[in-house]
Parts: sequence; structure tokens; C-alpha cells
Amino acid sequence: MTDYHSNPFASTHSLDTNPFDDPPAQPSASSYSAEQARLEEIRRREQDLERREAELNNKAENLRKNGRKNWPPFFHLIFHSIQDEIPEASRPLITRLYQLWLVLVATLIINMVACICILISGSQEGGRDLGASIGYVFTITITSFLLWYRPIYNGYMKEQALYYYLYFFFCGFHLLYSIYMIIGVPSTGSAGLVQTIRMFGGHHWVAAIFGTIATVGWTVQGLGNAYYYRMIYAHHTAAGHTMEKAKSELATHGAKAYFTRG
Repeated sequence: MTDYHSNPFASTHSLDTNPFDDPPAQPSASSYSAEQARLEEIRRREQDLERREAELNNKAENLRKNGRKNWPPFFHLIFHSIQDEIPEASRPLITRLYQLWLVLVATLIINMVACICILISGSQEGGRDLGASIGYVFTITITSFLLWYRPIYNGYMKEQALYYYLYFFFCGFHLLYSIYMIIGVPSTGSAGLVQTIRMFGGHHWVAAIFGTIATVGWTVQGLGNAYYYRMIYAHHTAAGHTMEKAKSELATHGAKAYFTRG
């Protein structure tokens, strides 16, 4: 059926379009690739944010269930996490100090075993060596952690001057103690160099071997701590920590603040 009212000259194209305009440009392959790369980068960032959010949620859930205490592993007394509490740039240093502390603990145990062997070998001072070495296992393990490792851990975590001064004071004594144990004078509780030479001379091979291991252990942790002591002192100086600043922190926060996580 014919529509007599329609305009046979009407155009099917919009009158808003200029027929003399250039045709619209088609996207090039390079711009398409750039857009794809941008979208891929956005997706990667979204996935990274989702991963981090999941990690934080897992940590929060773990803290909710188990509390903040996670160390030592066999009986949780305190919270200790280099990954979570120490700034990224300082984590390798604190990790090495923690490893040196573990070497110290292992050396104390080996030293005690060596003193047992020295006693069995018939040494006149063997009883005193064994008694002192047993005492070292408990006292040095605890005091070294509390008096020099934990202060420098907190020092790098909070960047407060007083922690550094505590570390320098007590780690300085620990370095002197390490020299004392390396020498190994009889009746001092050390199976160090002198004791080890005596055991080799008397052909007490088991005691000599354990004494050698103990001497190496004392030397490794002593030299390692001396090396990081100098490095930490340089950081402390560069950071501008002073005794006046330490006194000011103590007056502001109080002594209790240095035994808390805040």
C-alpha cells in the first residue's frame, strides 16, 4: 500500500551530520595496545590490593584467635615479628641480630655439654665449670634477649633514643663477656680456647671437639655482634639520637612505656 503522505525526497540520514566532514577516525593498533596495557595494569593493582587485604584479614583473625603473644614458639610470652614491626629497610639487620642471638643460645648449650665432658675427663675444675655453664644457659639466654636484643628491636621499631643507649650499654658488656668465654680459663664455666687446648693435649677427644665448637660459636657471635654494634652506632649518630633526647623520652613516656608495644 502506497503512503501518499511520505516525502519521497526525505533523506534517511540525520540533518545534523555534515556530509562534507571527514569520516571518523578508527582507533589504531598502537592506541588499542596502550588501552589494553592500561586495563591490565589496573587489574594487576586490583589483584594486589585484594591479596594485601586478604593478608591483613588473616593477620587480624590470627590475632583475634591467638592474641598478640607469639614468642617463644613453645610458650607464648611476648609478640615478636620482624616482618610486621620492623621497617622494611631495617629488617635484614634485625634478622641478623636475631640469628646471632640464636647462635649464642646454641653456643651456651654446646658449652655446657663440653663442660660435662671436661668433668668426665677428670679435670679438677670440672665441677665448677659445669655449675657455671649451667647457670649461663639460663641467665645469659634471658638477660641477652631482654637487655640488648629486645632494646635494639624496639629501637628500630619505634626509633626512640633510649632504646639505643640501653643496647649500647648492655651489648658492650656482652662483647666483653664473649671475649671472656672465648679465652676459656678453667673454672670459669667456659670451654673456650684454653680448655680446648688442654683437652686436645690430654687426648680427651670428645671434650676437645665440643670445646672447639663452643669456641667457634663464641667467636662467631662475638664478631658478628661487634660488626653490627658499629653499624648500629653509625645509624644512631646519623639519626641524631642524643642523651638529652633519651631523657626527654623517658620523662614524657615513663619507664613503663619501654616495656610495652605502644
